[in-house]
Amino acid sequence: MASVAFTSSCPLGYSRIKSLAFSSRSCPNPVFSHPFLPKSTSHNSSFIKPLSLTPIITNNGIQKRHSKLTVKAAASTPAAVTPPSQQPWQGAALKPLIASIATGVILWFLPVPSGVSRNAWQLLSIFLATIVGIITQPLPLGAVALLGLGASVLTKTLTFSAAFSAFGDPIPWLIALAFFFARGFIKTGLGNRIAYQFVSLFGSSSLGLGYSLVFSEALLAPAIPSVSARAGGIFLPLVKSLCAACGSNVGDGTENRLGSWLMLTCFQTSVISSSMFLTAMAANPLSANLAFNTIKQQIGWMDWAKAAFVPGLVSLLVVPLILYVIYPPTVKTSPDAPKLAREKLEKMGPMSKNEIIMAGTLFLTVGLWIFGGVLNVDAVTAAILGLSVLLVTGVVTWKECLAESVAWDTLTWFAALIAMAGYLNKYGLISWFSQTVVKVVGGLGLSWQMSFGILVLLYFYSHYFFASGAAHIGAMFTAFLSVASALGTPSYLGALVLSFLSNLMGGITHYGIGSAPVFYGAGYVPLAKWWGYGFLISVVNIIIWLGVGGIWWKAIGLW
Repeated sequence: MASVAFTSSCPLGYSRIKSLAFSSRSCPNPVFSHPFLPKSTSHNSSFIKPLSLTPIITNNGIQKRHSKLTVKAAASTPAAVTPPSQQPWQGAALKPLIASIATGVILWFLPVPSGVSRNAWQLLSIFLATIVGIITQPLPLGAVALLGLGASVLTKTLTFSAAFSAFGDPIPWLIALAFFFARGFIKTGLGNRIAYQFVSLFGSSSLGLGYSLVFSEALLAPAIPSVSARAGGIFLPLVKSLCAACGSNVGDGTENRLGSWLMLTCFQTSVISSSMFLTAMAANPLSANLAFNTIKQQIGWMDWAKAAFVPGLVSLLVVPLILYVIYPPTVKTSPDAPKLAREKLEKMGPMSKNEIIMAGTLFLTVGLWIFGGVLNVDAVTAAILGLSVLLVTGVVTWKECLAESVAWDTLTWFAALIAMAGYLNKYGLISWFSQTVVKVVGGLGLSWQMSFGILVLLYFYSHYFFASGAAHIGAMFTAFLSVASALGTPSYLGALVLSFLSNLMGGITHYGIGSAPVFYGAGYVPLAKWWGYGFLISVVNIIIWLGVGGIWWKAIGLW
């Protein structure tokens, strides 16, 4: 008959027994060991391994071989209870929030300058507090902007309708629609197809790839009078697809492979191409109109292009190269990329039905953007029509549009900034600022070149307070041109330079021009770097446009 043997080991030295019964008298921590293994020498352990039986063959049949039996002895002290883990704080980052609030509170209680209304000063304090919040980001940008609007309504600085008036402005909606178009590009694979085509032609060099995009966008600039539609609606989806095709994605640590440099390069050059043609940015005709009203000289399309072509071309060549040096992509060359891209295109096969619909919708929308002035169709209406086609055909679904959280976040904060900046102008703060500055500069007794240089810098960098090029032009263009002319600056030259700078200044922030929010919203470039490199490139552009441009303008007789 099979039997199971146990060995009991305890301080009293019990011997082996050949039955299931065992004794543990006076053995507080009985340890049972295998009969063929050494007896345990540990008698004070609190935990003993569980019993396991292993059959072995003996002369008497099958004998159950066992390992040590584990018996959990009663602990002399109760086990410690682990407290439940606390949920991490999901609210605002307190230090940035305090910094933002402190900025607004301090400015709020400072004495109001003469010539400024109390309402305008209060709105300025809320606006600057919001800007500090957007920079330090205690909360997502949309939430920060919403807090700013809430503060303006709570303090009666703005009415509710005034605070939220910019949500009816077409530019924020055009930006949001650009995100929805990007979704269609990516979903259908059309973006990848175009990206692979570019990679097959220019993919052996990251720098060559960047320049191909830069000059493609510049070629479209005179035909598409909306930098938001052109850079954000057409080229941003393409850039995203190129980044993904090259293994550079947001959130996985590969942003610097290609995406960071390419996003910043395409954005900074979009403001340059906007400055090169009268029809390249929606607010450019406003500059020409204000110039005519001020100096009674008309700026024609060819006059604008002729004056801007040389400095613009130099900027388009220099800016990508500078960014390539100071903010380089980690992937410089990829000799196999064109070959791999062609293989990918072969695997994709012919265009799918959804790709054809997406391409046709793109041509329709771009066509309306180009000829919209003749057909009386504005850029936002064209974009809505294009999105409607995508929704009706199922290329993009409404649930996918709702899931584009970055689009709705961008819509919120951009509309909030437009509203506050617009009412700063309506309350007279911007005109007061302009008049104060021009009086100070005019009293310095400098040459017209030096005086104009100071005016240019003040006009350019005051754009930190604006979320719209059109708002900035409307508020300050006439005043600065008038003073520049009074100080001896050739009027026509002054009008052209201020018009060009009204585009270039959009590159200093992530909200200063229509293409800024969508490129920043792609998530490849951190905010601090966006502002830092934006300021650096602004200095480069000013040097090129006033230096190289000044020589060119002298050569063509503008001064």
